[in-house]
Amino acid sequence: MVIATRVLKLRRGSSVADVPISISEPACEKAGVWGCDYVIGWPEGERSNKIYGVDSMQALVCALQIVGAELYASEHHKSGNLSWDEPDSGYGFPVVPSLRDLLQGDDAKYL
Repeated sequence: MVIATRVLKLRRGSSVADVPISISEPACEKAGVWGCDYVIGWPEGERSNKIYGVDSMQALVCALQIVGAELYASEHHKSGNLSWDEPDSGYGFPVVPSLRDLLQGDDAKYL
């Protein structure tokens, strides 16, 4: 079950494409193994993955951080054409400490 969604915007020439992101409820797969699915709906193809943790909280936090890492490592970010609320304000996803130098706007200020 999807528990959180966000839609980013991608400028493509004179048009704007939606980039929907969804995070699913973490699920216990066996004792000490929880999985959390996420999907990023890039225009060129959907990217989905499952991230694991020792409990539901760790799986959820790690999924959010992986989404943040994928957004900031994307060519769309590097091109400056990806946005959420305002251009260059960030995407509202956390990243691991080693990637914090990539953050921009409100992400750099608050995350």
